[in-house]
Amino acid sequence: MIRRMCFFGVIAALTFRSTGLFAADWSVTPFAPFNKLFHTRSGWIGADGDYSVALTNDTTLWLFSDTFIGEVRDGIRVNARMINNSVALQHGKDPARATVQFFYGKSVDDKPAALITPVDGHGWFWLYDGVLTKRGLFLFLMQIERSGGNSVFDFTHIGTWLGHVVNPFDTPAKWRITQKRIPHETFSAEETRLFGSAVFQDGGFAYIYGTAEPKGKGKSMILARVPTDNVDEFAQWRFFDGTNWVAGHTKAALLCPGIANEYSVSYQPSLGKYILIYTENGLSPTILARLSDKPFGPWGDPVTVYQCPEAGWGGKIICYAAKAHPELATSPDELIVTYATGSTDFWELANDARIYWPQFLKIKFSGKAKP
Repeated sequence: MIRRMCFFGVIAALTFRSTGLFAADWSVTPFAPFNKLFHTRSGWIGADGDYSVALTNDTTLWLFSDTFIGEVRDGIRVNARMINNSVALQHGKDPARATVQFFYGKSVDDKPAALITPVDGHGWFWLYDGVLTKRGLFLFLMQIERSGGNSVFDFTHIGTWLGHVVNPFDTPAKWRITQKRIPHETFSAEETRLFGSAVFQDGGFAYIYGTAEPKGKGKSMILARVPTDNVDEFAQWRFFDGTNWVAGHTKAALLCPGIANEYSVSYQPSLGKYILIYTENGLSPTILARLSDKPFGPWGDPVTVYQCPEAGWGGKIICYAAKAHPELATSPDELIVTYATGSTDFWELANDARIYWPQFLKIKFSGKAKP
């Protein structure tokens, strides 16, 4: 249910001078107008995950994982039901003028339900990143089931799937979607490997980022690539071994330690660099950035982007899933970032409607990155 997390706080606008990563000053501020756009009072009333895909220059698709459907009254979620995933369409980039439509499914008894469910009937899907191609929209779907116990962390990954939406420009309620199991995965007592944590198109390729977690060693970035229009041709996937692109997902090198399950990679025009945004170790007070000259690295040293204030509100509140949304930028020196907020106490999610929304930040860069 809740995963990929952070702690601590910075309030209002701050300006950071980097220690070797950026040549010039840059600033980060909470982006309140976007927060307001997503803080709804009825229907869709909060979620985590918070991936986005540009469908057109003016339309952004949002992909959410666990989602509350209900009402917010006096700062409390009431008549609320949690479903495993939902999506939204945002029309416009200016939050003062933009509109957002939310979509989810219905159960046989007409109750809110996940929009996308596993075709094999096992567990549920959390929605990871997606990529729009000439053949349609491809979505990376993490298949999850409960592992027993009462903790919000009592879940386990059991599979990774690729959803193919052939009509992505129709309303999500009318999507025609097929699912294929991704064979490039490892779920064993010794190691977990999966792909879909981030997707980035560059030079005719879709770069598909993931995580590897050898037993007791924490998560690291791993990377595959495939021609963009052949994302679902799994035999064409090649994996970066640190030097070359090779067959066999177990040969993918560990590229960045301390990575989260969810992150983003994008190109930052004002810096002339690729930028990685993530929550440190997935459970951390800190959102980090790294830069690279290439989408496959090597990645520079991490620099702190932001310290999340919500976790200072109480010992059970957590922040996680930081990632960038470059399609929302309105200038080359801007980057929009979100992170998720939640709690290790499920009932606190319902009783504190300040949390469990996408929290928006705006980063402004000044000057070029160092060579």
